[in-house]
Amino acid sequence: MFFGLYGYVPVAFCPDVSPTSMAGILRGMNMASGRIGIRLAACLLNVSEGRRKDVVEKIAKAAVCKDKGQECLQATVLNIFSDYEYNRSVITIAAPIDRLGSSVVAACMEAFSSIDMAAHVGIHPCLGAVDLVPIYPLSGVDLEECGMVARNIAECLAHCVPGCSIFLFGHADLPKKQSLVQRRKQMGWFNKGASKAAHIIPDVGLAPTSRYGLTGVGASPYVMNCNVTVDTQDLAMAKKIAQFIRGSSVEGLKGVQSMAFPHKGQIEIACNVESFDEHDNQLATGEELGYVSYSILGRTYYYVSPQLIEASIQKLARSHEVSTVGTALVGFTPEECRRCAVYALTNGIGEFWRARGGIFM
Repeated sequence: MFFGLYGYVPVAFCPDVSPTSMAGILRGMNMASGRIGIRLAACLLNVSEGRRKDVVEKIAKAAVCKDKGQECLQATVLNIFSDYEYNRSVITIAAPIDRLGSSVVAACMEAFSSIDMAAHVGIHPCLGAVDLVPIYPLSGVDLEECGMVARNIAECLAHCVPGCSIFLFGHADLPKKQSLVQRRKQMGWFNKGASKAAHIIPDVGLAPTSRYGLTGVGASPYVMNCNVTVDTQDLAMAKKIAQFIRGSSVEGLKGVQSMAFPHKGQIEIACNVESFDEHDNQLATGEELGYVSYSILGRTYYYVSPQLIEASIQKLARSHEVSTVGTALVGFTPEECRRCAVYALTNGIGEFWRARGGIFM
């Protein structure tokens, strides 16, 4: 599913809402944030399953349900994105920081019981049945506390799922606080089958097994996913575009990590868009200036706007006489994630991904 970002409406998640009532809903959500949204965090749980819808939804449901299937409204699943060719799903879980860990652990345990990495086939790089467990602050929470929650999740999983293997990143990786990119390179994330390598020594748990593989658990400022489809089958050309826009390149976009994958007969340039703090405060912000800013506990973060990513890839594609055919934001921007979480928790909507009718990916 693809949609033009320029037609994107931040409050479109509210089901059956007329345009005239949207402003009132936003006011109500802002008021509710004073009650529920004071200390919120999110986990964009990445699991190596995107082909069995029932399995993915069982994983999501585990995050908001008690043992007997009774809904527990202390957390909400905001979104599920699944891709068949990637054989991967991203499940957005949000909750008050003191409740998020138990919801994430429950979802991970369901995923470990349902996904066998030895049988996994997909074009997206991955290491584990539960591939990535990132904890992001949304409001009233700092990175140190998110790191503590992430470490607790890792220890709990190692205890509850004997045989699972975990590496830590970001503010969970003490004292170095190495980034996810650094840790993935160390663990061989880009090398298929690396999770079976005997040389990998996990931070928590046992050596990787063929069933569970290797799981990354950590904390960082919010990371969103923006994917742009290029109308070509020339993977080498698309890889050059992906390399050019990376933040590590001389003229790249700060905070952007990108890869190119064959996808449905075309090429998708998949971008991780990191939030970051800029101490010199010289970034141009605004809808037409490229970077977006938001604040948590008085600390300002920035990220590259999806519009700038789309425009940059379009320009590069045109230089190769190729067009782009769609841009997809997987889930939410940081601000939208917080607003959705406040709305869902205020209204007791645990399975929010069902209520908002599939408007988001």
